[in-house]
Amino acid sequence: MRIRIDYDTRYTYDAPARAAAQLLRMTPRNSDSQYVARWRVEIDVDARAPMGEDGFGNITHAFFTHRPLSHLTITVSGEVDTSDTHGLLSGTPEPLHPDVFLRETPLTATDAPLRAFAAEVAASARGDALERLHALLGAVHREVGFDVNTTHAATSAAEAFAHRSGVCQDLSHIFIACARHLGVPARYVSGHLVKLNGEITQQASHAWAEALVPGLGWVGFDVANGICPSETHVRVATGFDYLSAAPVRGVRIGGGAEHLSVKLAVANMDQQQTQSAS
Repeated sequence: MRIRIDYDTRYTYDAPARAAAQLLRMTPRNSDSQYVARWRVEIDVDARAPMGEDGFGNITHAFFTHRPLSHLTITVSGEVDTSDTHGLLSGTPEPLHPDVFLRETPLTATDAPLRAFAAEVAASARGDALERLHALLGAVHREVGFDVNTTHAATSAAEAFAHRSGVCQDLSHIFIACARHLGVPARYVSGHLVKLNGEITQQASHAWAEALVPGLGWVGFDVANGICPSETHVRVATGFDYLSAAPVRGVRIGGGAEHLSVKLAVANMDQQQTQSAS
């Protein structure tokens, strides 16, 4: 599948910010399940944004501006060819030992209810590690509803589980927290998703989890949709949790309150070409 992505992120400030520094993780890299045909990242400030790589192996762009700015717009566009590997990840750099992904973070810390939930799922599941992880995928997907109004970017896995609702970020954090509690290395993935209903305009990027399966390697689990990632997914960045895989992170001096607006379009180019030809 060829997927086209157009992604605008705009920040406006109540007063001009005196300086700003930003780290972008918005560029996908090639793997056995995706090939980046073309990709472009642009910023509307007078600053260089050289490409680099962080400790997780993510492609980054970093920039600093010391001139006053009342707004900042980051524009991303590109096309990626994807294939279905049934969630199995291969062909990517792995600079870190898998055991570091057993590390608990504030967003993926477990509490007593989460630990009890993880233990119950593990006890009820039969078969090997992969089957237990699929059981965890199904259990979280059934137990926690998708709701954009109950959580925010700083909501922890334990808090979202207590609400029994959240967005893809929250469901991924819950899965990761439970997997780590069961001794399975797990990590957060940010990316994009083609919606099968044909809807192109989206409110936000997507997120899922990956867990290390003995004998297979890293396998993806899209908890919000209750499936493994397929050719509809574009993998962009990974980390311990949302914060270490976030598309944009940075600091600024001054500026007052910050306002964020996002325009995102994710399109199946193959489908569009078929419709145009018919």
